[in-house]
Amino acid sequence: MLTISELAGELGLPQHILRYWETRFPQLRPLQRSGNRRYYRPADVALARRIHDLLNVEGFTVKGAQKMLVDGNGTSVPDTPAQPADDVLSQLQAIRSTLARAIGE
Repeated sequence: MLTISELAGELGLPQHILRYWETRFPQLRPLQRSGNRRYYRPADVALARRIHDLLNVEGFTVKGAQKMLVDGNGTSVPDTPAQPADDVLSQLQAIRSTLARAIGE
């Protein structure tokens, strides 16, 4: 479990943004202990990371991110690591050469 300050530091956000997200995304419900200290469980941490990606990386609005999460399109966190850039680049080059041959014929 992470505290709000630990999660905010990991995501590079101020703590008030995480508290705001809790009001806009009902799925994000950290444990609150005495003194209203928030503790984010692993599922909450994964969801906060996904919300951060939707809003700050993919450029969704809050409403758009809410829709993605409700529709089930945004809740999944990839289980496998992303392909290395070299692998993706070689695949794209192979596609480009295939297309070039098809156009040339």
